[in-house]
Order: sequence, then structure tokens, then C-alpha cells
Amino acid sequence: MSVQRWPVRPVPSDLTDEWRRAGLWDDTTLGARIDGALREHAGQEFHVHSLERPWKGTFGELRERALAVAGGLAARGVRPGDAVAFQLPNWAEAAVVFYASSFLGAVVVPIVHFYGVKEVSYILRRTEVAAFVTAARFGRRDFLADLPKVLDGAPSVKVAAVVGAGDGPLPAGAVGFDTLAAGRALAGPVEVDPDGPAVVAYTSGTTADPKGVVHSHNTLGAELRQLDDMDAGGGLSSLVGAPVGHFMGMLGALLLPAVHDRPVHLIDVWDPARVLSTMRTWGLAAGSGSTFFLTSLLDHPDLTAEHLSLMRYVGLGGSAVPPAVADRATAAGLSVLRSYGATEHPSITGSRHADDARSRLRTDGRPMPGVEIRLLDDDGAAVPVGAPGEIWSRGPDCCVGYTDPAVTARAFDADGWYRTEDVGVLDDTGCLTITDRKKDIIIRGGENISAAEVEELLLRVVPGLLEVAVVSIPDARFGEKVAAVLRMAPGAAAPGLDAARALLLDAGLGRQKLPEYLGTVDDFPRTSTAKIIKADLRRWAAERAAAAGG
Repeated sequence: MSVQRWPVRPVPSDLTDEWRRAGLWDDTTLGARIDGALREHAGQEFHVHSLERPWKGTFGELRERALAVAGGLAARGVRPGDAVAFQLPNWAEAAVVFYASSFLGAVVVPIVHFYGVKEVSYILRRTEVAAFVTAARFGRRDFLADLPKVLDGAPSVKVAAVVGAGDGPLPAGAVGFDTLAAGRALAGPVEVDPDGPAVVAYTSGTTADPKGVVHSHNTLGAELRQLDDMDAGGGLSSLVGAPVGHFMGMLGALLLPAVHDRPVHLIDVWDPARVLSTMRTWGLAAGSGSTFFLTSLLDHPDLTAEHLSLMRYVGLGGSAVPPAVADRATAAGLSVLRSYGATEHPSITGSRHADDARSRLRTDGRPMPGVEIRLLDDDGAAVPVGAPGEIWSRGPDCCVGYTDPAVTARAFDADGWYRTEDVGVLDDTGCLTITDRKKDIIIRGGENISAAEVEELLLRVVPGLLEVAVVSIPDARFGEKVAAVLRMAPGAAAPGLDAARALLLDAGLGRQKLPEYLGTVDDFPRTSTAKIIKADLRRWAAERAAAAGG
């Protein structure tokens, strides 16, 4: 019997009926979908390009390992509807746990390997996790040393398993990962409710504890169709560096290739030099996702014309895409498209490589099949075409709520609309362009200033500038003022504040929008998908501006 731990929001029946009629919901459970794909494409290859834990095998081998681990979890009391969490790098064992949990009818809880004790303990406790799988060590991180502290705050955990522990001692109650596969294997996927929870994906917690986003079997199936419809990679096999502990990394690496019979190539450390080398050796595409993945390759001295030919089709999303980045990639001969979504609603709008250049490069595309959007002002009224408004969305791939019902109540209305807290503009062709986050609007003396506008101009006018983030910092007179933080190319000198302001004035920026503090960093604080954590950056910039007397 399946256990319901988190109340899912009611989705209006007229919507679900329409999604089923359109084939966007097919009531296939995650376990059944994965089992069918791994059996049908049993000979397809799965590669882990890791210096610490390389692996080469097939989908069929992973299926057998996953059924064995599912049997081991069941023997230790894990039941359908229980939550199974894993905090692993991009290793084969992450795929095994994901598949095994799905076969068992458990709810998968992926955790990015960057999270520390505080975040992991919170996730295990908040989700009432029954089983937790982690690594012994990765890089400089000793997960094994942290495990007792993690488990101490999570009394629901019945099973704790460790990958890569060898013959060394384990904390009380923990077992080596291979021990899970030593018993009787599960015969096949367990039948569960397709409208029930399948995955709880935690968003990057930038200002408070992370939020647990609950997706059902049907919303995940719909998202697979959206991703396939967009085909941002142009049908090529890609090297995946996004963590599989992140929702989109998990889907893009562990689920979508299996369903569509494509080989999997994972890399556990995003080292641009190694990425470029692996691309050439295996003939792989790379660079899709948030703009960091693309620009880190374009900026690297090892990049060649051969790499550019492999990167011919690039899909960008996950954060705002500056036009300067899209233009740079296009000038290098790449076909770029943009898309827009969030963990809560992964594919809201998107483009295709066959679309016209303006739609692909200057907008975030049109609503995906079954998706509706509306743009509202601060009073809840619809804004006209061409005017900015807060984006609300609903569609077949939108989540069924959060682990915290209070957060669900704030984010969704009774008609199923999700409040994104993003600001965008719709044009007369139906294309959406994201212009801001609500939190990225700087209010200086009562006037709204777009951080994205200042960032885009800085990228265009500052020589040697690789990346920029514009944030608000407190000001006694105006309430907030503009701070710009730059990441320069090696050997490039950052301009002083006065010089940067002069460049922006010459480019036509209004004087009231000019930065009043300018700083530089070697790299930005980032989420697991390489997005800049602006909350951390605001604190950093405010402290330095105050210390400088600004």
C-alpha cells in the first residue's frame, strides 16, 4: 500500500481531462516507464567519465543492479510511497538508486552533492526519508565523517548506505552500498497511483531552507514529452555535467536518454579542459543548460573548430540568457535556442532550432503544449502586449505542490495557476521574454531599475568581462542602490567605478541606473546548476561597500 506523506494540491479536473485527451498525461508510473525503457534498450551504453569512480556498462546491467537494490531496500522495510534520498556525484550508483527507488514505488529525493550537513539534515527530516544513500568521499569532501550528524537529525531513516566505503568502518546502522544488492531482487516495478508523488526535488535554498517540490508520475511524464518536443540538443548525444542530484540533471541524464535509446555520458567534475578532451574522444556535444556551461567552454584556450562543430546545437535556460551570450555563440557558428521554466514548472516556454532567429535568440519562446501563461501587474490585472508583468503559468508538467502546504497555498491559486515571481513581456507573436526576477528589481528612490538591463550593457561595453551580476545594496538615502560585481577574463583588468559608469552612460543607460559600487570576484557563489546565488552576492557587496564607506 502506498503512503501519502504530503498533500498534493487539487488540479482542476477540466485541465487533467484535457491533458489526458491530448496524451500529455498517460497514467504511466515512473517505475513502469523506466523498466520498459531499460528492457527495450538493454544494450545501450552508459558511461561515467570520472577520475574517482569511472564506469562503463549498459542499461540492461543497470536495470539488474537496480532491481537487486530495490529488493534490498524492501527487505529492510522500505515500502511504496516511502521517500528514498540520494546524495551522490554523477556516478553509476546514482542511476541505480534512482531506478531502484522508482521500481519499488518509492518517492525519489535527489540531493545535490554540494549541500552540507544543515541542508541535508533538513531535507531528510522535512521529507521523512526512509532510506538515504551517500558517498564516502568525493574530492575534498568527507561525506562519511558527516553522516552521523546528518542522521542524528533524521529519525525517519531506516536504511543508510554508503558508496565507496571499501572495507573501512561505517557509522552505526550504515551499510556498504553493495550490501543492498546481496539479497533477493525485486521481480519488477510496483504499481502505484500515477497521480501520486514520484519525485521530491529541492530547490537551491538561497535565503532560507530549500523548498521541496513534489512532482507526480504524470507531471514527470509530461515533462519528458516537453523536453523531447523541444530537442534543444539537436538529437546529438551530450556530455552531462549538471548534477544528477538536481531535478533537471536527473531527468536529462537518467531518464530522457533511456526513454529515447540514447547513450549516457556523465562527468562528475565540470573541468572545461577535461570536458573538451572528452568531447573530442567520444564525439559528444556539450554546453547546453545555464549559460555558465557554454561560456566556460567558449572561454577556454583548448576550444577548437572541432569542438564548435560538436556544439552545433545548444539549448540555454535555467536562468536569464543575456543576448550578448546568444550573439557570441551565434557568431561562433552555433544554433542557439532559449527556454524558460523552473523546478516547479520545468518547461513553460521554449523554442526549436527551426524557429526564426529573433524568436530563438531574443525571446524565451512560446508556451509548450498544454501550457498556459498570463502576465499580471501588482494589482492582479492582466498587462497589455509589450508591457512587463509577473508571469503565472499552469500546464501538465507543473508540480503538484510543495512538501510544506503553506508554501503551496502561497504559490498556487484555486484554478491551478503557479506564481513564478519572474517578470516578463509577451510580444504580438506570442513569444515570452524574461526581463527580471521580482527580487532582481532594484528600487532606488521609488524607481524600479532592472538588474538584467544593467548586466546586459556591461557585458557589451566592458572589454574582457566574462560574467557580471548586478544586485541591490542598502542605502540610507534612496533605500537601495545599484552594485555591479564583475568576473574578468584572465589577464584582463577590471575598469574602475568611474570608468564603468562612463561606458554605461555612453551606451545610453540612464544616470539613475548607474552602479554606485563595483567589485570583482574570481568566481561567483553558485547553485548546483551554476546559477549565481544573488542572495549571497548581495550580502557580500553590501559588506564591502560599507567597509569602503560607500
